[in-house]
Amino acid sequence: MSIQNLLRGQLKISYTQYKRLKFHEGIYVDGMPRRSDYRLSRGESLKLVFRNDAGPRPLSGSQPLVVAYEDNDLLMVNKPAPLHSISSKQGGETLENRVFSYLGEPADFVYRPINRLDKGTSGLMLVAKNAHIQQRMQKKLHSQEFLREYLAITVGHLPQSSGRIDLPIGHGAGIRRVVDADGQAALTFYEVVHTKGDLSLVAIRLITGRTHQIRVHLGALGCPVYGDFLYGQEEVQMPGRFALHSCSVKFFHPLLSRWVQASADMPPEMQEIIGPPASWGCMR
Repeated sequence: MSIQNLLRGQLKISYTQYKRLKFHEGIYVDGMPRRSDYRLSRGESLKLVFRNDAGPRPLSGSQPLVVAYEDNDLLMVNKPAPLHSISSKQGGETLENRVFSYLGEPADFVYRPINRLDKGTSGLMLVAKNAHIQQRMQKKLHSQEFLREYLAITVGHLPQSSGRIDLPIGHGAGIRRVVDADGQAALTFYEVVHTKGDLSLVAIRLITGRTHQIRVHLGALGCPVYGDFLYGQEEVQMPGRFALHSCSVKFFHPLLSRWVQASADMPPEMQEIIGPPASWGCMR
């Protein structure tokens, strides 16, 4: 088989990445550079070098990065809140800065988050180390090969102990999202884990991952996330954040051909509000 057929077929390299490999000496066989029409033989070792077109160099992170999983292509991190996932004009430290420092501040650094969390949400985020794995993983985001679970503290009690919220989401005013019949399909499964007074601890599984999906869906049922200053009411006990935490991510790794799962405990500030965390976890 030629290298070209292998890359575009079995390895599912995008055409853009294939061109970069082809024209920027990114293809090696047994350590020697080769053209894409070279025909591979049994026992030969193929190496692909994905070179980044680096953007502006980010600032170094001042705080350590908490890593839940890592391999040659992917990095799963536990993002604290409040912390922006990506750099913005507002300035200040972001998760991007911390990833940059953790990876040794490479000259060709490109930040490639697969899923994103709001500044006020804590928990697990997946980051790609190269363009190829980013492209492969982004195709899995809204599929059963990329499963995300959250813990949320809501104000009020949901109508059932478990259920599904199937409400399309569209754009509202400013950064707000709203339930909109003409919006994008959005599906959320939930399970009430614990109640304390007027508060509920809810385990949530996302089937789709629309912007603010959990916050919009819970608010639509009259049970906004505790401390959600955009869809509910800000709480002084949680400055800059709200009670939403990405506690589990499970995905099928397209290069390793196996499932990978990572988890992150509920942060102390949420534990203080809802009670002892010993039995609180994601959906069964």
